[in-house]
Amino acid sequence: MLAMTKTLPDPTILLTRPLGASLAFRDSLRDAGILSPVEISPVLSITSMLSEPPTKMSGAIFTSKNGVQFAEPQDLPCWCVGDSTAQVASQRGWQAVSASGDAEALIKRILADAPAGPLVHFRGEHARGDIAARLTAQGVPTQETEVYRQSPLPLTQNAIEILNGNIPVVLPLFSPRSARLIAKLGPFLAPVHAVAISADTAQGVDALSLKTCDIAGAPDAKSMIATIRQTLDAACRIVTDEDTP
Repeated sequence: MLAMTKTLPDPTILLTRPLGASLAFRDSLRDAGILSPVEISPVLSITSMLSEPPTKMSGAIFTSKNGVQFAEPQDLPCWCVGDSTAQVASQRGWQAVSASGDAEALIKRILADAPAGPLVHFRGEHARGDIAARLTAQGVPTQETEVYRQSPLPLTQNAIEILNGNIPVVLPLFSPRSARLIAKLGPFLAPVHAVAISADTAQGVDALSLKTCDIAGAPDAKSMIATIRQTLDAACRIVTDEDTP
């Protein structure tokens, strides 16, 4: 018996982020030379929430680019979870600092910088990490303001057919909530290879019978693209035992 490698059809990359983020990430994939077919089927829509602006703050906290987009820009310091969020905040006039990581890295960076406060965490209706409460408990007064709503969306008919076909699917996952929403829409018949931005996100699809689930080396777009590239290569090949003469 000899292990043989068979080449499968080029996988489809299924992007389920909100529409604007999916379009931007598709462009990033193309810029990185990844030319596999891409299907976009957002499982969340992002809309503004009417909220009272904070009466007093010395700085802001952003855990997503959506928070930046829906907060009124001010020439104040802000602490951002990652580099891309910090870039958007800088473009909108904030004095942005990036934690280059996740919520834990963000909290550590803020505590290390030791701002006097009060800070305001501009966040979505659904958020994780209890950032405001944890910072306040450790001496940095912080409040939170919900500035956008994340509403679930059904998969498109094309996405449903792709997830139940024979061609491998590479499924990038960028948040625990979107992962949980997708898991509720399964099971799927296609060989699905998930790429998660974090371990918490990967746990959201534990209920699905995935072919593989890889976690990016860092919670950023660059690492996601690198892991997607590796997953695409692996998804195209299967190893089988063949009789040899």
